[in-house]
Amino acid sequence: MAAPARSALLVYTRTTDYRHESIPAGVAALRDLGVFDVEATEDPAVFERPLGRYAAVVFLSTSGEVLTPAGRERLAAYVEGGGGFAGVHAAACTEYDWPYYGELLGARFDRHPALQPGRVVVEDHGHPATRHLPAVWEFTDEWYDFRTSPRPAARVLLRADESSYEGGGMGPDHPLAWCRDQGAGRVFYTALGHAADAYGDPAFLAHLRGGIGWTAGAGEGVSPGGGPP
Repeated sequence: MAAPARSALLVYTRTTDYRHESIPAGVAALRDLGVFDVEATEDPAVFERPLGRYAAVVFLSTSGEVLTPAGRERLAAYVEGGGGFAGVHAAACTEYDWPYYGELLGARFDRHPALQPGRVVVEDHGHPATRHLPAVWEFTDEWYDFRTSPRPAARVLLRADESSYEGGGMGPDHPLAWCRDQGAGRVFYTALGHAADAYGDPAFLAHLRGGIGWTAGAGEGVSPGGGPP
């Protein structure tokens, strides 16, 4: 019997502002998961063509303005029509001039302290991105602060314990990863993933696999992609 076809992911890594050195490690890690067929690109023209063959679009530490006006329209139509969207780390530092993107992602980056160890608290173990994690997860990252909380429009999965590191600015309610619906599509975002080392961490890789797979409808009988857009 032939193996089932794997879902196709469009992994977008264009940056017009700060560029994370971990991007190549992130792309390699998504390929190495063996779950998805990964098409990685930095060409904004890809969003001016039909996206319906992709089960999900992943913005992997994108930054700045990375889409053309036509690309913005195509991405919005894709998600509204049922396509999956996942943002990783600096995806929250992206498309500040496009209001729809802020709504799509759920929150925008504000600032971060120095890279350092800290504790992640799992708020919701009932999601594929978190069900494998301990209640408190020791991790090293930049601990992004956001301009606003994604609550109540998003289902928060992880939050930061600001008492475990220096320089937190959001207080006790400090979401780090969440998911939400947008139109007929699904959205997942995680603030983690600054350093290349993260993409060799089995727990973090399972977090990405679960979150991205959820946006793609993996294993849930949800048709991948967003149709013609």
